[in-house]
Amino acid sequence: MAVITARMVAELRGKTDAPMMECKRALTEAEGDMAKAEEILRVRLGSKAGKASSRITAEGVVAYQAEGAVGALFEINCETDFVTKSDSFLALANAAAAAVVKHNPADLAALGVCAYQQEGFGPTLEDVRKGLIGKIGENMTFRRFKRFADGNALAHYLHGTRIGVVVEYQGNETAAKDVAMHVAAMKPVALAAQDVSADLVTRERSVAAAKAAEDAAVATAAGKPVQSPEIVTKRIEGGVQKYLKEVSLLNQPFVKNDKQSVEQMLKAAGTTVKSFTLYVVGEGIEKKVDDFAAEVAAQVAAAQQSV
Repeated sequence: MAVITARMVAELRGKTDAPMMECKRALTEAEGDMAKAEEILRVRLGSKAGKASSRITAEGVVAYQAEGAVGALFEINCETDFVTKSDSFLALANAAAAAVVKHNPADLAALGVCAYQQEGFGPTLEDVRKGLIGKIGENMTFRRFKRFADGNALAHYLHGTRIGVVVEYQGNETAAKDVAMHVAAMKPVALAAQDVSADLVTRERSVAAAKAAEDAAVATAAGKPVQSPEIVTKRIEGGVQKYLKEVSLLNQPFVKNDKQSVEQMLKAAGTTVKSFTLYVVGEGIEKKVDDFAAEVAAQVAAAQQSV
C-alpha cells in the first residue's frame, strides 16, 4: 500500500480545493497516484471540487529585495486580507523577490522554476506556491515583478505591504527616498508630461470634449449663447494640459512642500530621477463583491423548488 503523506494531501487540495479528508481518501483509493486521485474527486464531489485557481485573488502583498546595485519589486496575490499577514505567505513573497534579483528570470514561468524550499514544499517556488495553497486553503498567484539593474542608484519605499515604489536616480539619496514616498502618495502615471501614454491622453481629451458638449447643450436649453468651436477647442486642450501636469511626477506639487514642484525640489537637491515604478496590490483586478441578500434569495428559491 502506498504511503500517503501530508505533503501529497496538501498538493491535491491545492489542485482541487477539496476537503483534506476527501483528498486523503482519494489518494488512498488511488494508491498515491495524484492524477487518478484528482479524477476520483471530480467524480465524487463534482462542482464542490472546483479548482482554487478559479477564485479571484485581488488581495496580496508587494515585496522588495536588493543585493548590491540590483533590486526587485514583486507582487503576489491571494483571496483575503487575512492571508497577507501569514508568515508563510510573506516568506514566499520575499523569497520570490530575492529570486528575481539573483536569477533574473525572463517571466513568471521562469521565476516559478527557481529553486526554493519552504515548510516541506519544493523544490521550486511554484511547488511551494501550490503546497501553500493546499495548506492555507486559498488561491495564491504570482502576478508581476520588475528587476532593476541598469546601474542607477535605487531608492525604495513600501507603504505597509500594499504599495511599493522603486526610484532609479542619480544624486542625493534623501531626495530620491522623498520622491519614492511622494509617488506612493500621489500615484503619478508617468515621469514627465510627454511620457503619459497616448491612450490616457485620448481618454482625457474625450472626457473634456464630452463635458464641453454637455455645457453647450445646457446653454442652448437656457437660451444662452454657445461658445465658438475655436474657444471650445482651446478649452478641451487646456483641460488635457491640466491633466498632464496633474499626473506627471515632475510637474506635481511636492508632498512635503507644495510651494515647489517635484522637479524644482530635485533640481535644488542636485538629483535626477531616471524612472520610477509603482505597484499597488490588486490594481486592475476586479474584486468579487458578495451580494448576501441575493445569495439568501437564491437559496430560498432552490429550497422551494425541491419541496
